[in-house]
Amino acid sequence: MGKNVVNKRAQGEVKRYSLDGTQPKPSLTEGLELSSMGAKGGKTGKPAPRAKKSESKPLSSPTAPVAPGVTGPWFIDEEQFPARGSSHDQLMFCVRYATLAPSSHNSQPWRFRVHNDRVDVFADRTRALPVVDPSDRELTISVGCAVHHLRVALGRFGLATKLKLLPERKEPDLMARFELTGSMVPTSEDTRLFAAIPNRRTVRARYLRREIPAPVIAEMLRLCKEHSIHLEVMASELARTKLAKLIAEADLLQFESRPFRRELAMWMHHNRTHHRDGIPGYALGMNELESLVAPLVVRTFDVGKGKGAMDEHLASHSPLLVVLGSNTDTQTDWLRTGIALSALVLRLSGVGIASSYLNQPVEIPTARLHLQKLLSENAMPQIVLRIGYCNEKPPAHTPRRELAEMLIPVV
Repeated sequence: MGKNVVNKRAQGEVKRYSLDGTQPKPSLTEGLELSSMGAKGGKTGKPAPRAKKSESKPLSSPTAPVAPGVTGPWFIDEEQFPARGSSHDQLMFCVRYATLAPSSHNSQPWRFRVHNDRVDVFADRTRALPVVDPSDRELTISVGCAVHHLRVALGRFGLATKLKLLPERKEPDLMARFELTGSMVPTSEDTRLFAAIPNRRTVRARYLRREIPAPVIAEMLRLCKEHSIHLEVMASELARTKLAKLIAEADLLQFESRPFRRELAMWMHHNRTHHRDGIPGYALGMNELESLVAPLVVRTFDVGKGKGAMDEHLASHSPLLVVLGSNTDTQTDWLRTGIALSALVLRLSGVGIASSYLNQPVEIPTARLHLQKLLSENAMPQIVLRIGYCNEKPPAHTPRRELAEMLIPVV
């Protein structure tokens, strides 16, 4: 990792509240921080084997161009909920909200099977990222986000369910099962989080020099604890500086790798993309021309030095920088991380606070271990999130595949 890698725990670095700072001017490669989240380390679970180990690529069928601001999967009329319909129809309606969850590279690595009073959520390993996420850790976290989105939607529409994670050993891709148990009165939290689903985005723009209120941080801590996930607030300047250096060094290592660059470029699309997955240029703050050339630039050139310098500045000057971690490093931990992450980003979005990812040190095994030493509870790092207010117009939503592509027929 180089001379600047942190090799010992920093004492007294983690506090409850954040400091704020300035942000750099965006460049062509800003926003590539959402590269993915996967790495090995610690006590590793045993995920099911993926379909194949070759480099992945977007698999959705091309359709009409995705123009920012038009109607589509993001625009669901909740008034159309089939309140007097069958349980199957009601559950199917809620699944539409699960498809709006965040995922690495916007790969949408999930599938759903709806049968009578049950919804099964599967990992779609054909949409894996074998270079940056060889253990499918990131993929499983993404599925966890979809599980939480679905749970919120079910609660909002008064559908009481029992949730079980990894319910069937004989079906290793089956990540979660919801069984309908009756009706319920929606909680205020369900209503609040549900309202944030259509507005949630990953915002990679500059954040304002404005502190995150203490009650919001307390709420974030509560949400993570609810799901058995640690939330570490990197509040001191020393803590942020050390984490920022790890991020920059991980950038350098990643972009030195041609397979990494090829995989990332495969999921990058121009602003008028026909694809319903992947990362369009507008989500990265790119204009038309930049979005056309960016995949070629990333695939051909090692931009790690510039990317690392930018991400180091972003991290060290973030209004709030947090790390989500778990006690162990199993599939259950990854799912719970995704559930907690979904709760966090929805809660933040609901109060007008933006967030984006700086997961590079979690994707490099050695860097992940160094990051673990920075955490007060020695938790296994899973997600690095930067948080702040942003007065710029949020980017258009990233595209989504049609629901029919994500459904598994009942045999």
